[in-house]
Amino acid sequence: MMQTNASRRDLARGLAVLGFGLTAGAGLAAAPPAQAQASGAAAAAVKAAYDKYKGLQEGKNADYIPALAKVPSNYFGIALATPQGALATAGDIEPTFSIQSISKVFTLALVFQESGEDLIENSIGVDATGQVFNSIVAVEQYRGKEMNPLVNPGAIATTGMVKGTPDEVWKKILALHSDFAGRQLSVDEEVYKSEADTNQRNRAIGALMWAYERFKSDPAVATDIYTRQCAIAVNAKDLGNMAATLANGGKNPITKKQVIDPKHVSRLLAVMATAGLYDDSGKWLFHTGLPAKSGVGGGLIAVSPGKFGVGTFAPPLDAAGNSVRGQKAIIDISNALGGNPYEAKPI
Repeated sequence: MMQTNASRRDLARGLAVLGFGLTAGAGLAAAPPAQAQASGAAAAAVKAAYDKYKGLQEGKNADYIPALAKVPSNYFGIALATPQGALATAGDIEPTFSIQSISKVFTLALVFQESGEDLIENSIGVDATGQVFNSIVAVEQYRGKEMNPLVNPGAIATTGMVKGTPDEVWKKILALHSDFAGRQLSVDEEVYKSEADTNQRNRAIGALMWAYERFKSDPAVATDIYTRQCAIAVNAKDLGNMAATLANGGKNPITKKQVIDPKHVSRLLAVMATAGLYDDSGKWLFHTGLPAKSGVGGGLIAVSPGKFGVGTFAPPLDAAGNSVRGQKAIIDISNALGGNPYEAKPI
């Protein structure tokens, strides 16, 4: 059961740091029981970004997974959540979609929590590959070593490192994703089947990573569980809360549950900064400074540590596989709220 939110006084104090205010005469009693609605700077920034980009027609849905091609391309939702538990939203925040590669972040968090960070660094590495997200050439070039856990070879290996029987592994993965979201999540079975029917390349990648001894479990099982985790159904609000949990040192701002140890969060964010947006990760970091992760289902999360987490949903993707409207919206929101952690004013 979700715990009670922070007091009105504590919430107001935290929001004031970011210039977020509670509407006069309103408060937690008037808000949805699980989450207070932000107003002021956060709400204004989210609304402005939504209004500016809701009509943008650039990009196209991923179609190499047939189920993704059928998702309405006009969906556009934004959800920003703060470490204090306030929420600012606009657009289509309730429709669910498959989390896809964003799941890599949270399964990596599970392995960090279970086995420590050295296992990942010493087995598959944390450097960017310099190749596309599903490159087999990169696996061969480095014998599976420099396979960042946010690209497919490293992600399949990471899933293969979760401890337990296949059933135990899956239950732990789904439970951790749910803890980050603050509600019980489930799998979009249509997407899972569609992806499982077309994932021959991932099966080959998993077998090759196993052959290079980057993980020990059955590669076919690891690839199947990886495929299922990518089909977990979320909405934009879930993504906002998942990102805010990272912004809050691994503590869910709604349930108040410490989902992962705070010591792991900085390493997770570093890997997101390195490879979170596929081939355009460097460009993204250059323009925003925000650790982020995209998914070909149209989702995108970004984290401003200590300030906010934001999740967006807009299916049309650019050539690198990242949501077009999501990127533009988050850039504007971060600029409006001073989200770039690298920006420092001289004193």
